[in-house]
Amino acid sequence: MEIQAQDAMYADRNEKWEARKARHAKKISLKALKGETVNEATRQRFEADFQPATDVVWQRTAHFDEVAFTNGEGKKLKAYYDGDGQLVGTTRAASFSELPPAAQQEIARHHTDYANAPVIFFDDNETNDTDMILYGAQFDDADNYFVELKDKRGRPIVLQVNKQGEVAFFANIPQAR
Repeated sequence: MEIQAQDAMYADRNEKWEARKARHAKKISLKALKGETVNEATRQRFEADFQPATDVVWQRTAHFDEVAFTNGEGKKLKAYYDGDGQLVGTTRAASFSELPPAAQQEIARHHTDYANAPVIFFDDNETNDTDMILYGAQFDDADNYFVELKDKRGRPIVLQVNKQGEVAFFANIPQAR
């Protein structure tokens, strides 16, 4: 019965987020990047966006030029650039205590393994409307936390938490076989 209540709670929140996604669908859709080489304009843009940066590692993925780096404050970040060389946003490791209090309480009510759960914060570049992909799922361009947990059946999942503290199911994490 508890699993059904949890599923119903997430379903209601997911409906709200789906409506928001539908409104957002009119914005820029993701374009697949061609080739295997990071765009030189993207590299130059990164240098302007994040100096000083050290430990810089580039990777081209299907939709983004990604760069992992350490910023001038010693924080490890990953920046995502679209096909036009424009910053989509950044991710960084976060902690459960950084989540809005309402989200912390909501997650604690339904999950036992939350305290040391991996948390990622996505910081959107508000000047770029390009959507983002994390955990294999696309979402609209907004600042969000992503919390990796296990559901009641022990399957790894990701919850999405917005800045207002609303919690919604985001994605299943495939298990290695």
